[in-house]
Amino acid sequence: MPIDKETIKKIANLARLELSPEEELQLAQDADQILNWIQQLEEVDTSGVIPMTHIHANVNDFRSDIAHNGLSREEGLKNAPSHDGEYFKVNKVL
Repeated sequence: MPIDKETIKKIANLARLELSPEEELQLAQDADQILNWIQQLEEVDTSGVIPMTHIHANVNDFRSDIAHNGLSREEGLKNAPSHDGEYFKVNKVL
């Protein structure tokens, strides 16, 4: 399916591109190659292939949402520069 110059000019106008005649010719050749490649893909028999949404079949493996205390309060405050034994102490931010 060859792409004519008018189609290239229309696409360039829609994309707000200013193309020189050489660039129009190159773009037409590139578009023609892309369309030929797509045509080759359409010839492939995919009747036995299951449609996929991703290239791999991995499934999300979520962990159980179980609450647990990873650190005790003392362990969490151990390296704090300033604390009152129960909470972190920070400077006032306004």
